[in-house]
Amino acid sequence: MRGATGGLLGGEGLGGGAGSLVSGGLGSLGAGALGGGGLGGVNPVSGLTSLLPIRGLIPPDINPEEYSGQFQGDIVLDEPAIDYMVNQYAMVRSAVVVADVRWPNNTVVWQFNDNDFDEEQQAAIQEGMQLVENNTCIRFRLREPGETVYVNITGNATGCYSMVGYGAVRGMHVLNYAPHPPGTGCLRLTTVVHELMHILGILHMHSTHDRDNYVRIVEENIAPGMLGQFFIAGAQDVSNLGVPYDYLSCMHYSSNAFSANGNVTIEALQEVNGVMGQRDYITDSDWLRINRHYDCPGAWDE
Repeated sequence: MRGATGGLLGGEGLGGGAGSLVSGGLGSLGAGALGGGGLGGVNPVSGLTSLLPIRGLIPPDINPEEYSGQFQGDIVLDEPAIDYMVNQYAMVRSAVVVADVRWPNNTVVWQFNDNDFDEEQQAAIQEGMQLVENNTCIRFRLREPGETVYVNITGNATGCYSMVGYGAVRGMHVLNYAPHPPGTGCLRLTTVVHELMHILGILHMHSTHDRDNYVRIVEENIAPGMLGQFFIAGAQDVSNLGVPYDYLSCMHYSSNAFSANGNVTIEALQEVNGVMGQRDYITDSDWLRINRHYDCPGAWDE
């Protein structure tokens, strides 16, 4: 049986806990969006400024998207997304399920922001697009003059981050890759694909509604103000699309994400045959989630 697809909130897209949402979604705001309130006293974006001074000191083996200053590191929020989270945590009620988060005709319309990348950096991003096309029914098409709903790929030095899913009312969708040398940082191939999966409507693996069956969030090791980064989507809003929890997903964060002391913040409850939070490859489950989210031919035969 098919899992529900789509996203959250009025006309926008959230994605899935490395699955997909039912309809609606997360969009574009960013750090400080909730001020000092929100989420029943747990602010998902407060405390991010405490990470900003160390961006330049992050070890090379750390995933840069975890330190990009957005919600959960790399998700750009807009007002409907904030409303959803406030409702979930402060008012204890589910979001209204409306529109879809999937790109029409399985096609993402995009452009590079002028003069943000050199040719090698552009090629590194397009390699990620080609990898998605090779493994799914998704297509990426350059924006044509006059098109108002598209992804604008920018090269700000502030990290790797993206909106989640498609939203017609959103117009320009945010997707940023800090202009690192190709193969490193935000332009590491799997990190490029990680952000593209957000644009396609996929959330982080550890945000899925049943994640507590697979991981334990170690609150005592989480940096001050960062507990909200471990937001969990409601079962009524997110579907795993029949795909098992994947510790090795390129959408899973590392075991010490948002740590105050370098110790584990995400503890696996089952044996992991690999590195949780790895960015060396995209798993078969990652591809299957995209294919099922977009009802690609054969996706539901597996």
